[in-house]
Order: sequence, then structure tokens, then C-alpha cells
Amino acid sequence: MDKPEKQIGLIAGGGPFPLLFAQKARDKGYDVHAVGFHNETDPLLSAHVAGMETLYMGQVGRLIDFFKKRGITAAVMVGAIQKPTSVMNIRPDMRALSMYARMRKNTHDDRVLRTFADTLEKEGIQVYPSTFLLPELLSDKGCWTRRKPSRQEKSDIRLGWKMAKEIGRLDIGQCVVVGNGMVLAVEAIDGTDSTIRRGGALSAGNAVLVKVCKPTQDFRFDVPAVGAKTISTMHESGVRVLAIEAGKSVVFDKEQMVSLADRYKIVIQAFTDEEMETGREK
Repeated sequence: MDKPEKQIGLIAGGGPFPLLFAQKARDKGYDVHAVGFHNETDPLLSAHVAGMETLYMGQVGRLIDFFKKRGITAAVMVGAIQKPTSVMNIRPDMRALSMYARMRKNTHDDRVLRTFADTLEKEGIQVYPSTFLLPELLSDKGCWTRRKPSRQEKSDIRLGWKMAKEIGRLDIGQCVVVGNGMVLAVEAIDGTDSTIRRGGALSAGNAVLVKVCKPTQDFRFDVPAVGAKTISTMHESGVRVLAIEAGKSVVFDKEQMVSLADRYKIVIQAFTDEEMETGREK
């Protein structure tokens, strides 16, 4: 997929990634035109883009019109979108209702996002992987911290990896917490931080967090992401190891993240699928 020229559309969810993307894209010569969502997107984003409109979930027609008026033919989907907990945050228009009808009641996250991306592309707006301008944020293989996982922790990582891949295949979530050979928590609608807290509360302070790509991951959206906040939540919850997938996870503020992990004696290690399947690290 060739890189777009001059300008890019940004469909911005929550968290730090949309702001980081906008800053990096601007540094690389792009004009960024952003669509954000009420109660999701950081309002500070507007100061870092050429134009921005804030919508309610379901206003697909307004989103497409915003991009078309600005001549946007390429866009990225960046940041977390929480499933609305109130009908006040959802205002589906005819485009959204048409999308829903095409999904035939299969409203799993991946199906919704793929249908949304297909809708944009039919309107001449190509959807790009969220990392296409930020390859330096992808996780590099190996152990990043001074402490390395113990034999028991490695065993828990392998179990967690298998379980996380399975819940990913079922489009449930991307991470699990494991301790002493038992699955303590599985990510669902509540997200990674809540999963860490639930799992940590059931452990004796020696749990492992495994966060991986889904087996059928579409890198245009929903790439697993970790950062310093992940390490802080792990420390507060008694989770001692973070295992992620090498080259397939977005890492924010890596230096701060590793520094915190070393201070708290937490392990961070990025593995490949091959290493997990064979049990041999390369």
C-alpha cells in the first residue's frame, strides 16, 4: 500500500495514540484532518491538526462528509473506542443503519470495524494501518528489563499466550492474566487495565499479563498497545510480568515504561509466535 500524499484523515478514539500520531504526521509533512468522538477523544487533539470535528458514535454520514469536503482520500483509525454505555452517546444515521443491516446481527468488534472501513473505501477513502507512519513504535523482540522471567513465569506466559490467542480468535479480547498455572482474568468489554486489576486481585502478587494480536488481526485498527500506564497498573495490582508480541504491539513512552518496570522489578518481554510454539527463544 503506497503512502498517501500531503494530507491524511484521522479517526481518533481515546488514549495518547491519536495525539502522538497527529504530531508525528505533522512532523513528516502531512496535514491532518481529525474526527473525534464525544466522551472519547482528547480535546487537546484539536490544537495539533489542520481541522477537527467531534461527532457522536453512529454519525457515519457526517464523518464521510467532513473528509470529502477536505479532499481526504486516505485515513487511519487510531485510539481506543469504548462501547457506549448510554444511548445518549449513540446517534446512528442512515449510513450507520445501512452498515448494521449488512452485518446481519454479527456485531463483534472486528466485523463492525471491517464493515466501517469497507464503507469508507467505497466512498473513496482508503483506510491505512494505524502504524504506517510510526514503525518505530512497534515492539522489538527480546527482554527489555533487568529482571528476566522465572521458570514458573515462563510457564504462565506460555499458557497465557495460548489462551489470549484463543479469546482473540473468538473476538473477545486481546489479553489474559495468569498466575501459577491458572487463568485469573480474561479481557472483555472492560479493557486491559480492568483485566489487570481483576487478575491481580486474585493472585498472590505473582501474576503474568499476556497481551497479543488476534490470529486474524487487521492492522488497520485495534493493534494491541502498552505503555507506562500499563506498568503502573500492573505494579498497583501485583502483576509481575508483561509478555507482548514482538513486532505486532504498539509501545508508548518505552524509556519511561522500562524505567518504571526496572524500579518495580517487573519483567517486560516481547516474544514471537514461533518462540511460543517451540518453547525456544531466539
